[in-house]
Amino acid sequence: MECAVFFDEMNTDSFQVRKPYENYNDWLSKQTAKELSRKNRQAEELFRLAGITFNVYGRSEAKERLIPFDIIPRIISGSEWNRLCRGLRQRVSAINAFLYDIYHSQEIIKAGRIPRQMVSNNKAFLPQMMRHTPPGSIYTHISGIDLVRTGNDDFYVLEDNVRTPSGVSYMLENRETMLHMFPELFTKNKVQPVENYPSDLLRTLISSAPDGSDGTPTVAVLTPGIYNSAYYEHAFLADQMGVELAEASDLSVVDGNVAMRTIRGYKKIDVLYRRVDDAYLDPLNFKPDSQLGLPGLFDIYKSGRITIANAPGTGIADDKSIYSFMPEIIEFYTGEPMLLKNVPTWRCSDTDSLHYVLSNLSNLVVKEVHGSGGYGMLVGPAASKKELAQFEVKLRAKPDNYIAQPTLSLSTVPTLAKSGLAPRHVDLRPFVLMGPDKIKITSGGLTRVALKKGSLVVNSSQGGGTKDTWVLEE
Repeated sequence: MECAVFFDEMNTDSFQVRKPYENYNDWLSKQTAKELSRKNRQAEELFRLAGITFNVYGRSEAKERLIPFDIIPRIISGSEWNRLCRGLRQRVSAINAFLYDIYHSQEIIKAGRIPRQMVSNNKAFLPQMMRHTPPGSIYTHISGIDLVRTGNDDFYVLEDNVRTPSGVSYMLENRETMLHMFPELFTKNKVQPVENYPSDLLRTLISSAPDGSDGTPTVAVLTPGIYNSAYYEHAFLADQMGVELAEASDLSVVDGNVAMRTIRGYKKIDVLYRRVDDAYLDPLNFKPDSQLGLPGLFDIYKSGRITIANAPGTGIADDKSIYSFMPEIIEFYTGEPMLLKNVPTWRCSDTDSLHYVLSNLSNLVVKEVHGSGGYGMLVGPAASKKELAQFEVKLRAKPDNYIAQPTLSLSTVPTLAKSGLAPRHVDLRPFVLMGPDKIKITSGGLTRVALKKGSLVVNSSQGGGTKDTWVLEE
């Protein structure tokens, strides 16, 4: 899997332009460095005017930041995308089946495919969800599956995001910006649209409403509030879907239902797209001091009177230790081999694996099993001796808290740097919508790019940026 040369998505080793990039390269070759820089500044101004920001926790300076955007698109052929979609459908279907199983009969544990303690001792496992079936048996209405590319036909799943996956607003705004600035490129290149995502999301949520909803089900987005790192996205999606954005203080229990306060009184909510973590959803059932949830919400949910998307308890499926069992999970529930490969993973809870990781710490990436945003991880090849020693202490103290993976040779895409176009490493987060009747995958997703030369860390909170992702028509 690891190779000495990074895969360049635009150019072959013999400096021939790959087919998906041919039309774009014809245009790019006619642009001056000065003009590209001017366009990049223009894009930044558009993002500033739109208020496309994110919050960085734990830093006193510049907590609210403009997300960096690069105007050079990442381009994927229609045939490549179709292969990815087959793997994504298989994976998300298996994850949903896994969640149903572990909250019901736990057949996969009985079959010895996953150790019982891996589920029962997992802090993301929600015992209160046992024997409860969500409307339509759907747990993962919205999934963000992180992919990396290492070769022409080599894609790997880096992690599964099925709690409250974020980033779709950046995907949509990236495209809007590119359409505004380079309309001629979209006439020369047959790029599949992404702008249908909000309407697709709304249809998915409506289709997942509980039985007995009166008329068209009412959908609302539950946000923790303006200080959340993804608040821009919460507000953006509510606006794009034409539904209400609500905080806990806007909600009440009325006649045994969840209702939202409006200027015309309280309105019953059928589907709640929550962007609040499990622990804060309901102070009566979970964290008693939560100010972000509605008392009694979980009881109403279990009575079948409201859909919560994604379902409480889904977090165990994007736990990084569970990720290492995905080949077994997919085979168990689909009867097929895994189409999208996992990155080889060592579970540090295993004594032999821990020994290997400690012996090879400088060559590995070590992550917290519940970590996100690039925090709490060690990139061995980029770490100093002091950082390695400090991390070893943490790893020995709580080995169950970590997994390790090899450092991948992430593919590169040309990116506008101060020196001109330069290769920068990227990953890809496609967004998958799952309702009772169908799975819908948006043709593109969020490409994140490591803007620092040589860096493999693409998270915006760690200095990364984003690109528009073009999936071409066949």
